[in-house]
Amino acid sequence: MMSTFDDRERAFETKFAHDLEMQFKAVARRNKMLGLWAAELLGRSGQAAEDYAMEVIRADFEEAGHEDVFRKVAHDLEGKADERTIRTKMDEFLLAAKEQLVKEG
Repeated sequence: MMSTFDDRERAFETKFAHDLEMQFKAVARRNKMLGLWAAELLGRSGQAAEDYAMEVIRADFEEAGHEDVFRKVAHDLEGKADERTIRTKMDEFLLAAKEQLVKEG
């Protein structure tokens, strides 16, 4: 027979797994938005912009955290956007991605 504690623990683990999934989706979406924004600054559009956004998404798998994404975009945008601008965009896009995911339910 399951105890209330076991039920609560299972519910918590399910919620935590869902939250991790949502965080992963939000970061991936943020990276795509960041990539499309950077692509525009680089003069890329259409498929070239989409391809660049995928490069930014893939850069996030190099190491834990967000520095790998920042370094890629900062390197590619050298002279076109400073560190503060890029980090601000990363924060803005993460917030927008989370809001989109909440609205999508």
